Amino acid sequence: MKFNDIQMQEFHRLVARYPEGKQKSALLPVLHLAQESFGGWLSTETMDYVASLLQLKPIEVYEVATFYSMYNLKPVGKHLLEVCQTGPCMISGSDDIIGYIQEKLGIKPGETTADGLFTLKTVECLGACGYAPMMQMGKFYKEHLTKQRVDEIIAKCRETASVNN
Repeated sequence: MKFNDIQMQEFHRLVARYPEGKQKSALLPVLHLAQESFGGWLSTETMDYVASLLQLKPIEVYEVATFYSMYNLKPVGKHLLEVCQTGPCMISGSDDIIGYIQEKLGIKPGETTADGLFTLKTVECLGACGYAPMMQMGKFYKEHLTKQRVDEIIAKCRETASVNN
């Protein structure tokens, strides 16, 4: 496993943002690059590769990757449903939304549907408390969630998947 030429150019661009000898500062964006480049998740081998590129100990990379919910440590579905479960979302019904998604898709948080389309993940605050309950799907927020809205989101994802197959 290695970055291709374009990915390696991006790696060097990211590291160049920081002063000489401070390459560890590039760890977060480099982990994003690695996750995007190697299947949407960070295997131990991927994290070891990042550590070698940044001249870090592997444990330094593991500590960061396991701390942040934005990094996936196992394969995820095509659609990652990251439901906020922090106070404001919880008060507004995120527990019910999480339960509904579990029931609808037949998976628990951290699991992926058999068809590989959906992974359910619970996360801490996504910074959209005024739009609770909410979830993130890739770069997009899905706000003011209701069971009906969840049904629409899941249906649209399935529709997109069937068109692309």
